[in-house]
Amino acid sequence: METTKIALFKGKEIRKTLYNNEWWFVVEDIVLALIDSNDSKQYIQRLKQRDEELSKGWVQIVHTLKVPTDGGPQNMNCANTEGIFRIIQSISSPKAEPLKRWLAKVGYERIQEIENPELATKRTRVLYKLKGYPDDWIEKRMRGIAIREELTEEWQKRGAQEQRDYEILTAEISKATFGVTPTQYKKLKGLKRKNLRDHRTILN
Repeated sequence: METTKIALFKGKEIRKTLYNNEWWFVVEDIVLALIDSNDSKQYIQRLKQRDEELSKGWVQIVHTLKVPTDGGPQNMNCANTEGIFRIIQSISSPKAEPLKRWLAKVGYERIQEIENPELATKRTRVLYKLKGYPDDWIEKRMRGIAIREELTEEWQKRGAQEQRDYEILTAEISKATFGVTPTQYKKLKGLKRKNLRDHRTILN
């Protein structure tokens, strides 16, 4: 997420806070980075007037959260990544156009992957390659993903429905195999929000 933020808003300060284990960004900062005005509050008001659907759903995508600032924590309107992208779609500015085109491209690619799942596998391989993982690690990781999907499907057939069900089953397997749960394992490896499976080697 850090990398995405820097890529999309390079040179602009975007304040954020961690909430429900995901980053929430200050809406005013995002808007200010994409418009030619210095009055982001007024622009947001006009934005909601122009986009009736956005205005109706505003309370669902925007929450008031405490954000660390130089003057101490302050209550600010924030949105997660999905919410920020929805707001960007309504911003009429040349600076927002590259993001809109990127969102359209990503949407098109996902539709292609639904029609041809092999494309999703290829994309995953490319992403791991770009992150610097060696080919042998990528092959093992891809096999692990396939095995995990088969296991999840089997659990679903046997009655697992909620996310919590899968978390409990995964924790039990991990504890029986390694003596620790995934949460404990992440602490041992010094990981916070990163994917544990992407930071495991053959030995650990």
